[in-house]
Amino acid sequence: MHRDLLLNKITNILESTNDSFEAKLVSMCDDAKRIFITGAGRSKLVGNFLGMRLMHSGYQVFIQGEISTPSIREGDLLIVISGSGETTQLVSFTNKARSEGAKVVLISSKSSSTIGDLADGVIQIGSDDSFAATKGMPMGTMFELSTLIFLESIVSHLIHEKGIVEEEMRHRHANME
Repeated sequence: MHRDLLLNKITNILESTNDSFEAKLVSMCDDAKRIFITGAGRSKLVGNFLGMRLMHSGYQVFIQGEISTPSIREGDLLIVISGSGETTQLVSFTNKARSEGAKVVLISSKSSSTIGDLADGVIQIGSDDSFAATKGMPMGTMFELSTLIFLESIVSHLIHEKGIVEEEMRHRHANME
């Protein structure tokens, strides 16, 4: 029962997400020298999933906060994942990226926010009314799961459009596990 509720809710959210966002995000990634990904809490974990898959797909990717992450520069892209678009630390990262000449894209549940106003693009998951409180799905669960699935569809789009074969991705996968 709960599984069906969850899957139906995610399906509804993704059906109300603009189809053009896949190509928009792929284009921004293709135009970037390097890609930096940030988020807070569970949104950061979703960003980690994306970072790994983008690296598997041949992009140079860094996760903000890792000790080996270099400084962001002009020509780079910062992908910010924030349901609210208001997380103080992520606003700060966005301002820093902008001051260095990097592009910023926000992935959010909100059509308007502080980070969104600073960003070069906003990818809204669902619509403004998609994330009303739902019993059994607390504290951003629906945003995080819907965003994860949306971003996995981006990777599917990427590897299909670019003809990246799984063997090539496996070759890039970590081999010291």
